[in-house]
Amino acid sequence: MTTIIKSILAINPNAVVSVSGDDVNQIEWLDNTPVIANNIILSKQIELQTAENNKIEQDKINKQSAMSKLKALGLNDAEIKSIIG
Repeated sequence: MTTIIKSILAINPNAVVSVSGDDVNQIEWLDNTPVIANNIILSKQIELQTAENNKIEQDKINKQSAMSKLKALGLNDAEIKSIIG
């Protein structure tokens, strides 16, 4: 899950903020941090979440590919599980 704070920091790594309940409407901008519009924060959050979801999906694809290759080498499911956990 990509949080509001993670999204803000992706836009401005030097931002100092407090967020209540991970709610974009409950951001307190601290230490003269420039305010970032809510729609920009939410767009970044969607972008980061999509990237995270894509990475998870790619990891699943890579794992399945590796398992298929190990099976093609003659390993059985128990042997493969012992290797990859």
